[in-house]
Amino acid sequence: MAGEPQADCLFCKIVAGEVPATVVRETDTTVAFRDIHPQAPTHVLVIPRVHYPDAAALAGAEPLIAADVLREAGKIAAQEKADDSGYRVVFNTGAGAGQTVFHAHAHVLGGRGLNWPPG
Repeated sequence: MAGEPQADCLFCKIVAGEVPATVVRETDTTVAFRDIHPQAPTHVLVIPRVHYPDAAALAGAEPLIAADVLREAGKIAAQEKADDSGYRVVFNTGAGAGQTVFHAHAHVLGGRGLNWPPG
């Protein structure tokens, strides 16, 4: 069922505490943790505690939780001191865009120059 934890989802397992992660911030609706393959000095993932396969599905079903993910992304950037120099929030959607875990999540990237367009 939509929104319910999925037994085969890595991020659902992180939310449940079954898989370790370097958690940097938690709320009632989100968990934020360091990416295991960082692409910038600051690379934190912000995930909703509920399971939806991508950001569009999350926003369509749970717009308030989608807003929580974005709000937390800003708070993470400030916590990591990336907000002064600039940071990027990225939602990859689909394998062709680089999504590898099909649980909605935002990448918060900062601490280095982020060229445009991204590669």
